[in-house]
Amino acid sequence: MPKLSIITINLNNSTGLRKTIESVISQTSKDFEYIVIDGASTDGSLEVIKEYADKISYWVNESDSGIYNAMNKGILKAKGDYCQFLNSGDWLASNDVIEKMLSALPPCSIFYGNMLKPLKNGKIYRNKRKETNLSMLTFYKSTLNHSPAFIKKSLFEKYGMYDEKLKIAGDWKFYLIAVGLHNEPVNYIDLDVTCFDMNGISTVNTILDKQERRTVLEEYLPTGILSDYDNYWGDIEQMQRLKMYKITKYMIWFVERILFKWEKFKLKL
Repeated sequence: MPKLSIITINLNNSTGLRKTIESVISQTSKDFEYIVIDGASTDGSLEVIKEYADKISYWVNESDSGIYNAMNKGILKAKGDYCQFLNSGDWLASNDVIEKMLSALPPCSIFYGNMLKPLKNGKIYRNKRKETNLSMLTFYKSTLNHSPAFIKKSLFEKYGMYDEKLKIAGDWKFYLIAVGLHNEPVNYIDLDVTCFDMNGISTVNTILDKQERRTVLEEYLPTGILSDYDNYWGDIEQMQRLKMYKITKYMIWFVERILFKWEKFKLKL
């Protein structure tokens, strides 16, 4: 059984699909299977898939109901211990990145590295998203990157598949449930794993992303707790930042002690 199942979903992106496939089949490691789920594309994507069919473990060209329906199809066919979702247009950062990830893979539920974002000015933004203390707050304000993550397949059996009612935030919802609410162990490696297609739906439709996330938060968090996150997440984040440095940490402690003593003094008046 392969350690990893790399799953690529595609719809009418033949150029991006070719780039993705070539980055996968050129890997030095062969300890993975490759699955391509195409949503009945009409732009020549099927011809691209057939061109590389001997390098693809499983592929299908049929209509689906959206991104997460396609991903779930891939999960159901996956035989690996871990799944990685590399959508068409995204690509692996180097030819040996899968070998490096698998050789460093610790016992954990989710293992992730860096995602590179090519910017319009020609520069590359290295999105590390390194989180030392993952909590519900992490997923209230942010998320873990999806494409550079190896996700244990058993988590989908434990917490359910991706929510097919969502168009953008399905992977974020899965992280929210598995890590934010159930504390599944996550490990990070400072390794460039994937390059992200900046023209994808999650990049260009941030308004819908926010709307879907809010709907999910209101579904899973009690009103009082969600209200506390709404009111205090910025203060908590600011305090965490200030406490990163000894001098600001000491200043906070010093000011707090003065205020505490002043309040006690006022009570005696």
